[in-house]
Amino acid sequence: MSDDDPTPKTLADALAQVMRSGAPLNERLAAYAAHSRRLAPRVSEAYDALVQRLQAVERGEIGPAVGEPMPDFILPDQDGRLVTLDALLQQGPVVISINRGHWCPYCRLDLRALAAVHDDLERLGAQAVSIMPDRAQFTKQSIAANDVPFRILTDVDLSYSLLLDLVFWIGAELEALYQAAGLDLATYQGNGRSFLPMPAKFVVSQHGIVRARQIDADFRRRMEPQAVLAALEALRRD
Repeated sequence: MSDDDPTPKTLADALAQVMRSGAPLNERLAAYAAHSRRLAPRVSEAYDALVQRLQAVERGEIGPAVGEPMPDFILPDQDGRLVTLDALLQQGPVVISINRGHWCPYCRLDLRALAAVHDDLERLGAQAVSIMPDRAQFTKQSIAANDVPFRILTDVDLSYSLLLDLVFWIGAELEALYQAAGLDLATYQGNGRSFLPMPAKFVVSQHGIVRARQIDADFRRRMEPQAVLAALEALRRD
């Protein structure tokens, strides 16, 4: 990418440029989506169709609502150690980030933004975990590539996301486009399928109750870190 022309020529250039931005998370996500529409229009159009399909389904409210208990989990972290929500809550509130995978540029931006406020999370007595369907060898890559200071748990066979009603089939068109791009969900997840979770954030009080959340069928939008911190600040005032 020439210094004289800041317009990214590849998706990798676009992601690197957006990562350097100091803009709020959703502005960075939108900027990357705009670059993607120019550089990979077929994928962007397939994403639009997928989002429309997901939004057209009358599901009611997905996942635990604010004020409801967050279901427990027992999932392996990047080192193979089993982690439960109940054990995490013994130390304080927990921020749960459901992510699509280590390969997803939107998730990379999301995880980096959450990592950037890690000190603030600790100041508020909270900790974060990411949950994604990728196997440990890939979650380790995500931690290293994005300077993630918290654990990433493997949602084996998408069992936890399925419990939260977040799982969907990506569709034949995206499946073909991913395969053509060398993006192999079957290898990443180890289950031979083409399913993903809707990205989500849950701020869970130490008593296990959801105090704030965001679930969006459009994975190109995420909960801002400042909204997460505001929810944790509100917990301290209760």
